[in-house]
Amino acid sequence: MIVTPQTKSFKIGKFAVSTIRDGKVVAEKPNETFGTNQKPEDVAAVLEANMLPADRFVNSFAPTLVDTGSDVVLFDTGMGEGGRANGTGQLLSGLQSLGYDPGKVTVVVLTHMHGDHVNGLMEGGKPAFPNARYIAGQVEYDFWKDTARVGTPAENGHKGVLKNVAPLADKITFVKEGSEVVPGIVAQEAFGHSPGHLIFRLESEGKGLFVTADSANHYVLSLQHPDWEVRFDMDKAKAAASRRKVFDMVATEKLPFVGYHMPFPAVGYIEKSGDGYRFVPETYQFEL
Repeated sequence: MIVTPQTKSFKIGKFAVSTIRDGKVVAEKPNETFGTNQKPEDVAAVLEANMLPADRFVNSFAPTLVDTGSDVVLFDTGMGEGGRANGTGQLLSGLQSLGYDPGKVTVVVLTHMHGDHVNGLMEGGKPAFPNARYIAGQVEYDFWKDTARVGTPAENGHKGVLKNVAPLADKITFVKEGSEVVPGIVAQEAFGHSPGHLIFRLESEGKGLFVTADSANHYVLSLQHPDWEVRFDMDKAKAAASRRKVFDMVATEKLPFVGYHMPFPAVGYIEKSGDGYRFVPETYQFEL
């Protein structure tokens, strides 16, 4: 049986935005990923208070497609062909279900270079998006490409970047804080989860949206407790500071955001709650 990947489409001004579920992974022991500097029973208590199991969690992956009318911009590329045996790597099928051949993508934006964001860049040894140019952060690329990663916990990431990103280097435009990707899409630095992690602000016809990538990786634990350490955050203190900076901004401006690992369709709002934040999933805001 052929399963059509989950997608969600909506408009931000004239921009047509779609999130695509590249897949999901069910993992055990949430406390070993989120709140690693907390007592396991305290992590369990927060999960149970939010009607979630304390022993398992779902990690979902959501690349985002933005058709501006002039460009077709893809944010991140999922797990790629190597993930399909485990049910991930569904981005290309999702694009096709939306009516987009990979050749229609004109810009691929890499928020950062962890494997679940860059492994879909290549397909069968060739670029998966043959007509695209690429956007990435210089700090991020330089870190992962550096042979100093060999023999460290970052070695596998280094190898992944050499395999998937480095072959495309001559087509990469490197951006920093305030750089415009295409008209209406601007980069912002939110370092910490990775050395050069970026988020992006979209604006069209007075409407806005943030693509926050991996600023928060769990809709309860990382938002209600933004200072709790996350195993995948490479610089824990910087990541926590960026989390507060990003979600203070999202909450203050009352704009929707797409979070790569938020519960699919990965779109929602943020409100301040106590010393942290509350995730408010979208409902019918984009239907009106």
